[in-house]
Amino acid sequence: MTDPATQRVDFLAEEDDPAFKALKRKRFSVVIPLSIAFLAWYFLYVILSTYAHDFMSTKVAGEINVGLVLGLLQFVSTFAITMFYVSFANKKLDPPASQIRERLQRESEGHTS
Repeated sequence: MTDPATQRVDFLAEEDDPAFKALKRKRFSVVIPLSIAFLAWYFLYVILSTYAHDFMSTKVAGEINVGLVLGLLQFVSTFAITMFYVSFANKKLDPPASQIRERLQRESEGHTS
């Protein structure tokens, strides 16, 4: 068994590995659009709150107005995005990441510096 202090992984070389690049592309293909969509939704809420007072104060039911509903939907969308990403990561990102990690562990156990 090798001493963990002598195990080395060439992380710069690993960045060029096709499997690692594919994993990064898959992650960014979801993270970037979700981030843009959420920020657009958030800034729409802020802009409406700032410049569309009449619209935002429109009563929906009793004392509940559009602004309150949209504000609460900010929380709902945050949780929905989080749940979607966790599910996506568990199904699509974790398996290839585990394969990469296991391969690197096998390689580092077989090579010492």
